[in-house]
Amino acid sequence: MLEPLSEPFMQRALAEVILLGLAGGALGCWVVFYGFSYAAESLAHSIFPGLVLAAIAGAPLLLGAAPAIVLAAAAIALIARIGGVGRDAAVAVVVTTMFGLGALLALSPSSPPGVESLLFGDVFGVTDGDLAAAAALALLVAVALRLLHARLLAAGFDRGTARSLGVSPAFADAALLVLLGAGIVVAVQGLGNLLVVAVFVGPAAAARQLSERMLPMMLLAAGLAALAGIAGLYLSYYAGTAGGASVALAIVAIYLASLLFGKLRDSLLPRTGVTIG
Repeated sequence: MLEPLSEPFMQRALAEVILLGLAGGALGCWVVFYGFSYAAESLAHSIFPGLVLAAIAGAPLLLGAAPAIVLAAAAIALIARIGGVGRDAAVAVVVTTMFGLGALLALSPSSPPGVESLLFGDVFGVTDGDLAAAAALALLVAVALRLLHARLLAAGFDRGTARSLGVSPAFADAALLVLLGAGIVVAVQGLGNLLVVAVFVGPAAAARQLSERMLPMMLLAAGLAALAGIAGLYLSYYAGTAGGASVALAIVAIYLASLLFGKLRDSLLPRTGVTIG
């Protein structure tokens, strides 16, 4: 069990998945609660052309992902204002366009070798800079969720009542989406464009099966995400499978186990729904 820890690349990978798990698990509870799982998937795919351009230019992926996610958000807002076009349709159009553009760029002759790692990640190739970004993300998420906790709860439970309490649901939505965008931009470097959404949805969905209070749910989701990251890396190390895909598989396994446990619990105790905690 301790043999992998002697490898420096494994030590960095473990630190990366633990930091991303802590941030993604806690933030993911709000993503699931607000019904933003599709938004998470969309934001992840929309940054693909920015990642490819950054790889071609030899620049940090953060420099490509950040403007791409802003461009996608602006495009969705503009298209959604067109008469007869709903927000879901606007999201689908923009995400398909952005991801298709990224695929065209990735297949161009100027693309560097190994660009496929942008899709599936390279968690064993994380640098000290990646770890610093993941640590900053974990700190940002912890501070922001602490400050926004009451507002997010009020807007999430009853948007009409939230307005009467002086809480803007639009502000809560925007704050959550900004945090989600920042999380995706940081996590995509290790988990890849296709798999990054797993850490923001899977652990939270599993924790939702095991807890009905928001604060315990966030702590549980963070722990499950970190556990899945560690299990996935060990699987990859000994089975020779891709690191990011192994982490995603471990997240799915934990979610399936939570479903079984949840059904067993529901047969013994009735669920009362999420409560303030």
